[in-house]
Amino acid sequence: MSDHSNDLRETVRERYAAAAVRVTEGGTACCGPQAIEVDDNFGSTLYAAAERDSLPAEAVAASLGCGNPTAVADLHEGDRVLDLGSGGGIDVLLSARRVGPTGKAYGLDMTEEMLALALANQKKAGATNVEFLKGTIEAIPLPANTIDVVISNCVINLSTDKPAVFTEMFRVLAPGGRIGISDVVADDQLGPDQRAERGDYVGCIAGALSFTEYRDGLAAAGFTNIELTPTHAVADGMHSAMVRAVKPMTPTGTTAQAPARPTSFDSCSAGSGC
Repeated sequence: MSDHSNDLRETVRERYAAAAVRVTEGGTACCGPQAIEVDDNFGSTLYAAAERDSLPAEAVAASLGCGNPTAVADLHEGDRVLDLGSGGGIDVLLSARRVGPTGKAYGLDMTEEMLALALANQKKAGATNVEFLKGTIEAIPLPANTIDVVISNCVINLSTDKPAVFTEMFRVLAPGGRIGISDVVADDQLGPDQRAERGDYVGCIAGALSFTEYRDGLAAAGFTNIELTPTHAVADGMHSAMVRAVKPMTPTGTTAQAPARPTSFDSCSAGSGC
């Protein structure tokens, strides 16, 4: 990874760590020095009131996404779900309820402060089918073919190696698995410089892919049935979009033998710390 990419990743880590600390101290993620600046296009207002009211206040306050991936993903009882860039845990906790006791929801985050906040929220919510993992979305610490659904909420645009993210999503998904992602996507006519003029990298704007780049990246990783549907504008020519795609079945048209469900990894779980 280049020095520039390392610097961008560290900037993202520092800013989201500051947001987590702010929430832990009783504020909201969008306020205070070095926190993330958000408006009505981002954050907890994009969730239904009933969903917000059913979760710990700190999980809601830490929400910085651009959509509601749990609604995009069409989760079912028994699904194994992975949230990339899980933050304070709002999408993991919502997913855990939808997949029920026979399913499991994993959250992956690189920021220790966010992981600590997520663990506290898991405890408050009493969620037992949840596990938080420390790591990066470019190198997911889960075995291949062990996840049914990958979700993410305005995080992939922050990666400096998006092809690696798409490859890793494809690797961990079981055959027939799917993605249901909310992300910021740019109009095709906007070049990188024009995207950067509309917002900075850590603000989820400058690092966004175009619609064509997103489709091509997912296809190169092996995904099919790719759909990108814009939902609302977040800047001129920049959109929050729902992203769906599928990992194909085996070439014979049948599902590969179901892999063993993951049990425990190098992770954070309630009471264990990170």
